[in-house]
Amino acid sequence: MRNKILDKVKELAQALSQANVMVATAESCTGGMVAEALTALAGSSKWFERAFITYSYESKYEMLGVHPITVQEHGSVSKQCVEEMAIGALQNSHAKLTVAISGIAGPGGASVGKPVGTIWIAWAGQHMSVVSQCFHFAGNRDSIREQATLAALEGMLDRLHHIE
Repeated sequence: MRNKILDKVKELAQALSQANVMVATAESCTGGMVAEALTALAGSSKWFERAFITYSYESKYEMLGVHPITVQEHGSVSKQCVEEMAIGALQNSHAKLTVAISGIAGPGGASVGKPVGTIWIAWAGQHMSVVSQCFHFAGNRDSIREQATLAALEGMLDRLHHIE
């Protein structure tokens, strides 16, 4: 999986450099894995702007402007929350494209309707609508987090053409 992630980072880095686009991440269950993957590549400062690791509710509220009502009504693992996280990352950075992730990597934390492996990812960018997707990954905690990281990177690459 690590090789797939690195290959996707290289592909994304080339596309971001050509487009002159900076990115930012807002991560919860991945704990900065997307940012780590992006910055593992030399020269990433040309297209990687910043990361928000917002594991607690308070950090989501304070750093990204997620509304407490959103978390109370929908939970932090929800379309509504990751969309607000992605928008917050866009508004609180100089990036033109952001990705946000929240989910249940396990082994605990599951609830009715949200089993382990449930991951929400949202992408936001200048001049594009926020796009979000729910994934259901299988495996252990590490595997789920790696799959979420790869999906986040693939989504960034897919959405890059929607940026000015």
